[in-house]
Amino acid sequence: MKLQLAIPSKGRLHQPTLRALSRAGIMLVDKNERMLYARTTDPDIGIIFVRAADIPKFVEEGAADVGITGYDFIVDSKANVEQLLDLGFGRAKIVLATPEKSRIKSVADIKAGLRVATKFVNLTQSYFKDKRRSCGVVKISGAAEIMPYLGVADLIVDTTSTGTTLGAHGLRVIDIILESSARLIANKQSLLKEKAKIRELILAFESVMRAERKKLVMMNVPEKALKSVINVLPAMTGPTLAKVESVEPMWEVYSVIDEREVYKIVNLVKKAGARDIIVMPIERIVP
Repeated sequence: MKLQLAIPSKGRLHQPTLRALSRAGIMLVDKNERMLYARTTDPDIGIIFVRAADIPKFVEEGAADVGITGYDFIVDSKANVEQLLDLGFGRAKIVLATPEKSRIKSVADIKAGLRVATKFVNLTQSYFKDKRRSCGVVKISGAAEIMPYLGVADLIVDTTSTGTTLGAHGLRVIDIILESSARLIANKQSLLKEKAKIRELILAFESVMRAERKKLVMMNVPEKALKSVINVLPAMTGPTLAKVESVEPMWEVYSVIDEREVYKIVNLVKKAGARDIIVMPIERIVP
């Protein structure tokens, strides 16, 4: 039985999800813009393209075995799914915002009778209930930023990554409701039936995440300098050594390091006696 994976058909998570799949070794082989389904390089995994907001319910009902969508959509949908992995991309905040000229400076200023426009109806209602504030929720499907200026609402609850779009529309954030990122989720029955295959999928994504911000450093080290180089060289479990056939006793040394340390480490090993230093990107790390 082929595992069905639902991914966002468009929006902020679409391209990052495709990149994450590709890096994990799962490439689409027959997708075009009009298709809602695609095969992948793994014959046991098929892709279904669905609106990100619909994916949690899609997975809950078993129309897909697994899915990738935003945590915000999972919370808002109240879908009964298993969250398997925080994939780390698509980071955004769900915020409460109001026009700059509004007298509302904080949640405490919100009075009964005010209206808030949002796509996240359940999430918004839960938020105001927790805050013990009464606010009418107006469900929308279009851009939330314009709603206060059309007289539709006094506030909005919407997604933001940098706040630039809100600022451009003269809106000010007065509270952060939720921080979101892309998550891998599963149908609970599918998780029991396809546990091995879903575990393979998790491992593929985890290996990509481990490789982020990591570099492979390779170098030749004269035997007389080997101890000095190893002493300044960090590694995940210790550097890898291989004897080099040369007139001068020489070792080839490999190490995985954080990309933020590359400049410092390269200079340190060079001073310690390393030569022929190569720094390479890493696609995946499988423990």
